[in-house]
Amino acid sequence: MARTGIDTSILHKGAHSASYFDLSRSMNDGAEIVDFCIPCNPYFPTPEMFDELSRDLKNILKYYPSDAASITNKLASVLGLHPQTVAMANGSTELITWIDHLLIKESVAIPIPTFGRWTDQPLETGKRVDMFPLQERDGFRLNLEDYVRFIRDRGSRVAVVCNVNNPDGCYLARRDVIRFMDALGDLDLVVIDESFIDFSDAEQYPSVGPDAVIRPNTVVLKSLGKNFGLHGIRFGYLMANPAIAGKIAKVLPKWNLNSLAEKVVYMIEDHQDEYEDSLRLLSRDRRTMGGELARIPGLTVFPSQGNFILVKLPTEWSGVALRDYLVANHGVYTRECGNKLGMTSQFMRLVVRPTRDVDRLIDGMLDYGRQFRTRPLYEEDPLEPARRWASTVEDEPDNLIQYPAHRTTEYAGRRAANG
Repeated sequence: MARTGIDTSILHKGAHSASYFDLSRSMNDGAEIVDFCIPCNPYFPTPEMFDELSRDLKNILKYYPSDAASITNKLASVLGLHPQTVAMANGSTELITWIDHLLIKESVAIPIPTFGRWTDQPLETGKRVDMFPLQERDGFRLNLEDYVRFIRDRGSRVAVVCNVNNPDGCYLARRDVIRFMDALGDLDLVVIDESFIDFSDAEQYPSVGPDAVIRPNTVVLKSLGKNFGLHGIRFGYLMANPAIAGKIAKVLPKWNLNSLAEKVVYMIEDHQDEYEDSLRLLSRDRRTMGGELARIPGLTVFPSQGNFILVKLPTEWSGVALRDYLVANHGVYTRECGNKLGMTSQFMRLVVRPTRDVDRLIDGMLDYGRQFRTRPLYEEDPLEPARRWASTVEDEPDNLIQYPAHRTTEYAGRRAANG
């Protein structure tokens, strides 16, 4: 019987990943899940903030929230935005739905792979979706000039760019995104989805939100649930000129935001330092985690500016089988990308987590890999891993993240200490 007791058949139902609640309901008593699937900030809210939410939980659940306009005005005040340029909704997917219904009339161009709702939503409403395939040989990096040519050739009326892109983690420089917006000023709409941009440390001010609100056809999308580590609340917002933002705001229900969302919006102002600290910690963990993953033989690790890392599995490995094995035997929940347009199940998106969790992930992946190799690398001997790891990174592919070799000894020490 599997260690966690999880029935892995629930992972094969539906196109979307199983929820945390689906998994937890099927676990053995005492088992726990380490979640590398849902891209959430592990350092925010802080324990003190959760304590504050807990103390106010009775009132949060008992009473109506303020209307959406009031909560949106508060958010705009905290973020230093003009309230007429902001529309706040019950998650970024609600905003994608309304953008599709109100602003996409004929066709939309979108690079793939990317967040699935950008292709699925307009397809469901009968729009033409012009998919621009990103290439593995380029590390799935989007060339904006090539993309503009593609948009012109296809005659697309709406263009979407996700920056940082999910699942590959590629980041586009702010100046390049501004040029892209200006090159397509004649389109019906240009959408820049910045749901993961807060996790980027490539530039001090990476967002093009302030540039979008002074342009006639540009929308910038933000996801607070991802940034603040609160997926369960479901809240996000868009930035655009007052005409576009107002058009979206008018169709949203007056009380489309819940009391938990309101409480958190009012807490943000007092906890901005903690939020910035969480981003710095996550940036550190992303680098450490990438270095540890790069030492698994045959695994390709793609550079990322998100709170997740894309990897390509060794040829003989199956993403579906590995996902099932990890959750059943190690309590590690991962995201294989077989249902993402433009990818196969040889790819996995792994959420950035603290070192202790990464060790558990790597142990599970090495355990899974033993069935394919008999080399000493897969033997359970934590005492001399540095020498064995070193032999696996000599022939790294060009798109592998480069990390200092001393990370191997850190992992060796942790494995020896933890047993």
